[in-house]
Amino acid sequence: MTTKSFGQRVQRTEDERFLRGRGQYTDDLLPDALHVAVLRSPHAHARIGDIEVDAVLDVEGVVAVYTYEDLEGAMAEPLPLLIPHPALTHGRTQYALARDEVNYVGEAVAMVVATDRYVAEDAAARITVVYETLPVVVGIDAARDASRLVHDDVPGNVAARMEQSTGDAAAAIAKAPHRLELELDIERSACMPLEGRATAARWDTDTSRLTVWTSTQTSTGVRAAVASKLGLDLVQVDVITPDVGGGFGVKVVHPWPEEVLVPMAARLLGRPVKFTEDRREHFISSAHERAQHHHVEVGFDDDGRVEGLSVQFWHDNGAYTPYGLIVPIITSTQLLGPYKPPVYSVVFESLYTNTVIVTPYRGAGRPQGVFAMERTMDAIAAYLGKDRAAVRAVNFIQPDEFPYDQGLIFQDGKPLIYDSGDFPQSLDKIKALVGWDDFERVRDEARAEGRTVGIGLACYVEGTGVGPYEGGHVQVETTGKVKVSTGLTTQGQGHQTAFAQIVADELGVRFEDVEVVTGDTRRMPYAVGTYASRAAVMSGSAIALTARAVKAKALKLAADALEVAEDDLEVADGVVSVKGAPSSNVSLGTLAVLSNPLRYAFDEASKSATQFSVGDPDAVPVPEGESPGLESRDYFSPPRSTFASGMHAVVVETDPETAEISILRYCVVHDCGRLINPLIVEGQIHGGVAQGVGGALYERMAYDEHGQLQNASFMDFLMPYVSEVPREIEVDHLETPSPLNPLGIKGAGEAGVIPSAALFASAIEDAEGFAITRMPISPSELYALRLEHATTEGADR
Repeated sequence: MTTKSFGQRVQRTEDERFLRGRGQYTDDLLPDALHVAVLRSPHAHARIGDIEVDAVLDVEGVVAVYTYEDLEGAMAEPLPLLIPHPALTHGRTQYALARDEVNYVGEAVAMVVATDRYVAEDAAARITVVYETLPVVVGIDAARDASRLVHDDVPGNVAARMEQSTGDAAAAIAKAPHRLELELDIERSACMPLEGRATAARWDTDTSRLTVWTSTQTSTGVRAAVASKLGLDLVQVDVITPDVGGGFGVKVVHPWPEEVLVPMAARLLGRPVKFTEDRREHFISSAHERAQHHHVEVGFDDDGRVEGLSVQFWHDNGAYTPYGLIVPIITSTQLLGPYKPPVYSVVFESLYTNTVIVTPYRGAGRPQGVFAMERTMDAIAAYLGKDRAAVRAVNFIQPDEFPYDQGLIFQDGKPLIYDSGDFPQSLDKIKALVGWDDFERVRDEARAEGRTVGIGLACYVEGTGVGPYEGGHVQVETTGKVKVSTGLTTQGQGHQTAFAQIVADELGVRFEDVEVVTGDTRRMPYAVGTYASRAAVMSGSAIALTARAVKAKALKLAADALEVAEDDLEVADGVVSVKGAPSSNVSLGTLAVLSNPLRYAFDEASKSATQFSVGDPDAVPVPEGESPGLESRDYFSPPRSTFASGMHAVVVETDPETAEISILRYCVVHDCGRLINPLIVEGQIHGGVAQGVGGALYERMAYDEHGQLQNASFMDFLMPYVSEVPREIEVDHLETPSPLNPLGIKGAGEAGVIPSAALFASAIEDAEGFAITRMPISPSELYALRLEHATTEGADR
């Protein structure tokens, strides 16, 4: 029998190619292409008076220069607002090249196409732009003050205001035995993929077809955008996503200006053109996330059980809103985590600032929500003098309450209904893993050595597997090899391995005989994209359904060939055989030949499928409802999202003199339903934890009052090295299968990063003995808080 692959720790098949330097990224393609450089605004807010390009046109090697005045038709219109929402009453998007006004440092103003990047960069620097600077809005406080406006036609800088509630939270809080209020802040940060944004394009004048290669998380989305902007039929555009050096959400935005400008130039010039983002461009002209301020009011009883919860928060969306309200909607709904407050009210305002746009970054609004909720749980525990884990436990949704309806609308427009989980068991597991109940002994031992340690706990629920759909195509070649394709893209998640494991089990073939292709619109023209921890749930399910259809077709063909009933057959190692009589068999490769009735023979194998060799002469060669080939295509569309969950615990040490924060232990309990490949899931968790450490302790985007990013390089923007990431991340799994898809799985891609800010705040607060309400936190900030706490304590004496 074929060895079962699903659930096994199979090594990733793609790694050898990457480790040997055989990856192929967008910048590796079209070596003879013309190169693009983009002139970007040096001002955060300014009117454009005049752009002088004449001196640039005479530079040797310059092929073309484009400004807004050169854009025509749909290209001259604003870029699309991808996800409209009724609450987004004042949505704004930028132009591919700025028209009249720029609203953040880094906004594209002009594009130069030249024979190489060096010439293009030098030429772009020679373009003269006359700017009239305007008042600048930086940060949530300035946006709320609204004495200065980012967009003249947006009152109060408010792009949107949205409210959801499950009842009268204010009344419930007022009636509760105890009440607390908290002010909480998460600062702005951003992802730093190894590969920045990149796009290459080639126009075929003979066939009038455009081929685009782009480092994206949604090849079909880019295809639709390019076709729309350039006035092409969809079938004239092919978008291929080669290897991608990390996405983390920034590459789900589409189209970036360059993703339409580069194809436009390739078509106009009749030559291949490419753009590759440099690191400074990624800092100032891609996307950021995280910045929010929360005001929390909570009422609770003597056991810490929440009786009413009211949250108001303000979200900094940057200068434009191309991705709609997805981030703050996720914050407002995922804030609830594994808890069930009987009454919950949330209202947020999404605000414009003269800074880089804010779109999803791994975690996508959840870290802010978890920070607010978990800080609230810790505050309740501190107020009552109770164990932090015990307070969480009394507020948990119980296993017998699933599916659990939180009474809200999630980011996909569907009800926020948790499909499965076991939060009490997860808590038991994390407490055992980290040694929660024994930590006071650990603290006492450290104190005896003159050391200060603390322990933190944070819980979360993650909506995954967001619709609307994904598809899969599975084809058995006449060689017996299996070709699999799906439309969503891959940025390092191990899709080639995990999807091959699914097909190997469903179809009964060897794992090594399965080849997977992703993100190529020529193979799968209908797809959505890779985001929201959805790939395994969506494409995995679609591929499983497709493989089952191919297997059913193979069994029917084999039953005819072997003259037995389908129920008497089994498939293993790519061979269909009669149960109990394995010598009576036929390979899937042979069935692939027989599945395609031929008039012509091209080789020895195909002879057996020609008209005088096979089939009943009185029968229709391809019966109604069937198709040639041992292949199938199917799609999976879920009724709503699945919900993964987890709990993290960390033990930290804070230096009494320098206030440096060291990680002593890091533990994770994670539930993403059935595990396709535990090795890949743990890799995703490890990567997420590393990013979470960065977001909690190091990484922030520091703007000055003029809207200039002060740390737009790796010299100044701090990321954790291997020395700052936990040496060992202790992981335990819980599997509560989802009833919403054929594999019982949930997503896992963002789990590692979601609770980090809340987790480290909890541990540092436990070590130091005073409240942590703002993240990330640096040693200098912790030192300042120590002085402030000491001053306050002294004044109270």
